[in-house]
Amino acid sequence: MMLEQIPNIRHLAAFAATVKHGSATRAATAVNLTQPALTQAISRLEAKLGCQLFEREPNGMRPTDPALLLAPRISEAIEKIGSNRVTATQMRAFLALARSGSYAAAAERTGVAPASLHRAVSDLALSLEERLVERRGRHLVLTRKGERRARNLGLALAEIRSGFAEIDAWMGKAAGKIVIGAMPLSRARWLPQSILALEKKRTGVKIVVVEGSYNELSGPLRDGEVDFLLGALRQEESLDDLVQTAVFEDRPKVIMRKSHPLSGERQLTNAQLCEFPWILPGNETPLHRYWSDMLGQSRESVEHGIECGSVLTIRELLLETDLLTLLSPDQLRVEIEAGLLVASATPAPVKRMIGITTRRDWRPTALQAEMLSILNKVGIQIS
Repeated sequence: MMLEQIPNIRHLAAFAATVKHGSATRAATAVNLTQPALTQAISRLEAKLGCQLFEREPNGMRPTDPALLLAPRISEAIEKIGSNRVTATQMRAFLALARSGSYAAAAERTGVAPASLHRAVSDLALSLEERLVERRGRHLVLTRKGERRARNLGLALAEIRSGFAEIDAWMGKAAGKIVIGAMPLSRARWLPQSILALEKKRTGVKIVVVEGSYNELSGPLRDGEVDFLLGALRQEESLDDLVQTAVFEDRPKVIMRKSHPLSGERQLTNAQLCEFPWILPGNETPLHRYWSDMLGQSRESVEHGIECGSVLTIRELLLETDLLTLLSPDQLRVEIEAGLLVASATPAPVKRMIGITTRRDWRPTALQAEMLSILNKVGIQIS
């Protein structure tokens, strides 16, 4: 996947300073540019966006409506970048390296030669006076400062992307884009129905669904690569930088094949459930903890030989064996309705909250806010 192009950072800094100071002269001093260079930077940004950002008046520069939309996001982005000396080339190189793990992989991602990427990352480290990358044996890793810097640059890029999207929406030029992190349960009905509902209201919206577990998606969310996550909520105390919003309650059930020895039982007991092997997601997942709570001490006698979070894999294994699993019936609705699998009530009720996870300081665009509203409405309907 190619890393998106990054606008000229100095042009953005010139714009933000002009909005703040209301004068090209004062703004030029603030960002260490000559007044002609600042004026040229703003003109190029206006050409890129296709709209006028300032009314040139005798007493200064008055921001237009699109400029007022853009300014808070650009100011936030400049603050996260941390220096007017950082260039778009340096940002792109370092983010590609941070997300790929090596210069070779970053070169493939960006289409830029490894030597050029190495030089850009070195220049970034020099301009910031920070050590960003180090070698440990044969591997290249980010330093702690490098990790923080990569996250801040990713969040800055997300703010710039959102600001430009809002300008496009104001001009009626583009439908916009949403990047959604989808954990397993959200893919069954909730997210597909929400996407269909949004497409009925807006045409041409680009929706990118990134699938994965919470551990796989929480990093991209924090880095600004993903707008929000959908799925089972986590314990609040471990999420200082994230906000969780509960949408609906899910009641997982014991799932087995139709010909399973327990499929005809009306009331399952822990003793019966412990007679058969299970396939479950990892120990760190809420579903695994719910399973542990359901069986209590009895779980120590259970054969638990397969750890898997893929519903597709779980489905195939259930159809061919006497394995048991704990899942929402929605995730295997087609097989259950076809009579291939059976969902049985658990001995002890199992409940989990499903919802939306966002960054604590995230400000959604109008399109993203509309999608969140739809997700809330659809979630309530299917609960």
